[in-house]
Amino acid sequence: MEDATVLTMDFGTQSVRVAIFDREGNELAMEKEKYNPPYFSTKPNYAEQDPRLYYQALCLCTKRLANEHPDLLKNVKGATLTCFRDSAVLLDKNRQIIRPMILWLDQRTAECRKPLPWYHRLAFRLVGMTDAINFNRKRCIANWMKENEPDNWAKVDKYINISTYFIYRLTGELKDSASDYGGHYPIDFKKRCWYKHPEKHFKGQIFSVEARMLPELVKEGDKIGVITSEAAKETGLPEGLTLYACGSDKSCETLGLGVLDDRHAAISYGTASTVETTRTRYTESEPFLPGYSSCIPGYYNMDIQIYRGYWMINWFLKEFGGKDVKDIVISDVSAEDFNRHLKEVPAGSDGLVLQPYWGPGLSRPLAKGAIIGFSDSITQEHFYRAIIEGIAYALREGLEHFEHKIHHSIPEIRISGGGSQSDEICQITADIMGKSVSRVQTFETSSLGAAIAGFLAIGVYQTPEEAVKHMVHPGKVFLPRATVHIRYNYLYNHVYRKVYPRLHGLYRNIKRFNHSLEKASLKQKDR
Repeated sequence: MEDATVLTMDFGTQSVRVAIFDREGNELAMEKEKYNPPYFSTKPNYAEQDPRLYYQALCLCTKRLANEHPDLLKNVKGATLTCFRDSAVLLDKNRQIIRPMILWLDQRTAECRKPLPWYHRLAFRLVGMTDAINFNRKRCIANWMKENEPDNWAKVDKYINISTYFIYRLTGELKDSASDYGGHYPIDFKKRCWYKHPEKHFKGQIFSVEARMLPELVKEGDKIGVITSEAAKETGLPEGLTLYACGSDKSCETLGLGVLDDRHAAISYGTASTVETTRTRYTESEPFLPGYSSCIPGYYNMDIQIYRGYWMINWFLKEFGGKDVKDIVISDVSAEDFNRHLKEVPAGSDGLVLQPYWGPGLSRPLAKGAIIGFSDSITQEHFYRAIIEGIAYALREGLEHFEHKIHHSIPEIRISGGGSQSDEICQITADIMGKSVSRVQTFETSSLGAAIAGFLAIGVYQTPEEAVKHMVHPGKVFLPRATVHIRYNYLYNHVYRKVYPRLHGLYRNIKRFNHSLEKASLKQKDR
């Protein structure tokens, strides 16, 4: 299969990309379509969308690809699909969508007034995870649906990630891989299967999803199905083209960066910013934060996420930069803009330090964003650079957590995502981490990772190492500057790492204050 190619479908938060790759990792053709809009909000901090809008965007891409590159399409031997995580689609018995999908960006929370069994609450309290478990329950859309839309919840026959919905539209199969189910689902990532009787399982009960609602899980790299005649008409793709199980966008990004072992780490500067590494041994990233199933079988990804990540750039430009930024599309900010603003401020932002918890995480459910070090010399540009540095500090903390868990250092970092297009951001990352940072031949690393998974599935390559060797090509390398790293090291160890412990009690007080406001608001509505 010398001339064999693989077609990839890559659903991001803001757009979908369809591409054809050859066995050397070259992108032969790519079509991209932005969602218009990426989501809508019926209330502040809500983020919803009709999944059919995303599928329609896919169809526009695939039809353009089929029309403009028919010869390339003839050599496609298989297809893979990768997608963002933790965004549930609710289907009734007729496989119709019950309501708009609630995206991972959504900030609504459930009340969860019905407690878990007392013996489970006691167990969680003994291991110090009560706040984390309560946070996880409240962030689970299934729990919110049961409380706020019981009529819709009663109609639910299948509770699936959006990736499964796309697979269903293309193949007619309600199947997916374990890798696509990172988030609020009752899954055992170590065994790559659903918890048996999740309603009663120690961890599974947190999500309130019944076993009957879940799709079939298949091994990454296995055949899921083929493009149906109906899907072929909608997409322009060949009827009968085989779709292979793949995995989440973050896992594919990590693979696309060539990170196959825990001597390397992958950083993604996207809407959500993450640090990941890969192991063949299952390792939890944090207590109750699993090692996610990789998009290739036999591998796991340790993953720590900065929930809002480079979304904060657009937030800053909209709220303080005087720019009309209507959504979270980080790609709308050019690399030139990044460089121009970042170079105007010295490393360390003259002592302005930002902790980027604009969205709380599992290990720090009470956290809020914090900025300290203001003075009359601080400018917008200082604030801008402090955001970049703060995200890198947080990812360094995550990386050090990995190193503590695996008992050795991770000397090399590969970087991708919108922010990685800026040389200045890559250099800041190297300086803060004190490690070598490099890019690969493409910024579309999620699509490249899906292509690698595809070539493994069709048998062109026998091992992930062989596939990565042929398909991932190292690009520009950024080495840490010793004097700058010393400056960042001081701020990281003596300021950044001390912020959360010092503010933890205050965050709890803020939570109580906000809760009292919510209760007062509810009483007002009842009158």
